[in-house]
Amino acid sequence: MTQASTSSGTEGVAPAPEHRDVIIVGAGLSGIGAAARLHQELPGKDYAILEGRENIGGTWDLFRYPGIRSDSDMFTLAYPFRPWREPKSIADGADIRRYITETAREYGVTERIRFGTKVVGASWDSATARWTVDTTTAQGPKRYTCSFLFMCSGYYDYDQGYQPEFPGLEDFAGTWVHPQFWPEDLDHTGKKVVVIGSGATAVTLIPSLADKAEHVTMLQRSPSYLTVLPSKDPVADQLRRFLPAKVAHAILRLQYVTLTQAFYQLARRRPERVKKVLRGLALKFLKDESYVDEHFTPSYDPWDQRLCVIPEGDFYKSINRGEASVVTDHIDRVTEKGIRLRSGQELEADVIVSATGLSLSPLGGITIHVDGEQVDIGKTVTYRGLMLSGIPNLAFCIGYINASWTLRADLVARYVPKLLALMDRERIAIATPAATVSPDRPLLDIESNYVKRSEHLFPRQGRKDPWRLRQNFFLDAVGLGRADLRRDMILTPASALGARDAVVTSPSQAGIAADAPAAPTEVAS
Repeated sequence: MTQASTSSGTEGVAPAPEHRDVIIVGAGLSGIGAAARLHQELPGKDYAILEGRENIGGTWDLFRYPGIRSDSDMFTLAYPFRPWREPKSIADGADIRRYITETAREYGVTERIRFGTKVVGASWDSATARWTVDTTTAQGPKRYTCSFLFMCSGYYDYDQGYQPEFPGLEDFAGTWVHPQFWPEDLDHTGKKVVVIGSGATAVTLIPSLADKAEHVTMLQRSPSYLTVLPSKDPVADQLRRFLPAKVAHAILRLQYVTLTQAFYQLARRRPERVKKVLRGLALKFLKDESYVDEHFTPSYDPWDQRLCVIPEGDFYKSINRGEASVVTDHIDRVTEKGIRLRSGQELEADVIVSATGLSLSPLGGITIHVDGEQVDIGKTVTYRGLMLSGIPNLAFCIGYINASWTLRADLVARYVPKLLALMDRERIAIATPAATVSPDRPLLDIESNYVKRSEHLFPRQGRKDPWRLRQNFFLDAVGLGRADLRRDMILTPASALGARDAVVTSPSQAGIAADAPAAPTEVAS
């Protein structure tokens, strides 16, 4: 076997870590947006993107099931600095993936991406003010170092979806599929398909499967709220016809943000009114009150769980055509021929799709150490919804649960360069949020099962700024745009490096601090 030659005298010596000013983890919607903003606002910063997959796109590259599409309008899911020009406002997954890829190419981001590089751990050293980032690649482990770590890996577990243990699963003679790992060669033509679940994935899949399948049945334990939106916006077409693309995009973005936020606030303050609106939409398509009452009337209030979007009412239309139906019941066990329900009914199936939800994992599931001590992320407090108490020089990106992901992701991507610019300008080596409140609320304050299952793994939030994660774009746009970058931060000058005890709050205590006076903003040199 031929081996690559090495420089004289270096045999057996591990190569020096590759160093960058900033390392961004993830080349999906968030990571590409973060890199583009860094390029625009701090062009002198040297950065690299570490991406575990072989393609750009993140979630939009991972999920390839039939019908995959956005559940937010593209005027808010797209970047504000690069207009969405496609005709559909509710876009197909392939179009979104192409948009992200083209954005990366346009802003010179593509050549900064290290594909096939999965981050498994990161260790902070206060003496050198550096992160050491450990990765795995096809060629073996590789190590990087950086001064600032920007986690844009979202919160889905890419390696596994959520799969309940259904009794009798091993007896099923047909094909069992989880949407997160959809087989490219699966042919459902003329087959009986059962989709377990009632969330966004299920209502997306069913219309796409129904056109070729013999019949598709959605099996749900309980109903979810659905809303109908047009897949194309005629107003958008007119604006783009007469106005420059960026101007039209800005107007449409503001329009959709306003409508989305207004509807969310109405749902939280007047839930009965919104229930009537959503029920009316269902009746408009289905016409059958008893069917709507049984299968489309949830027991919770709108936006206690995320609202599902069905463009043009396609899911309802599949039911009207007899191609799909809904059964509300619990699974007793899986059988050789399908699923037996607690009611005694048996659903025959050639294909069962387990659209039972996702597994969540904070910070991409990596292990974090600060000065040799492993950090329990679940005991930290989120700072402005983008940093974590006691963890220096690290930002993370998380989007809204009541609006498009990118609305908040872009605000975070603009905040980080401001913080980095302050640190450069004032020769600050370390910026560490120091909690001054008790964390008393989960980070994702929503009742969806996929969130509840994992909320103990995630940081928590307090009830007052800057320790809150707001679900309001307008408040965030003002708050993050004008934020006091020094508030509740320990800012350590480069001249103070080596004074380890004074640099950061112990990560074991950072997330459980009692209410206290504001933390010092700077450690004296």
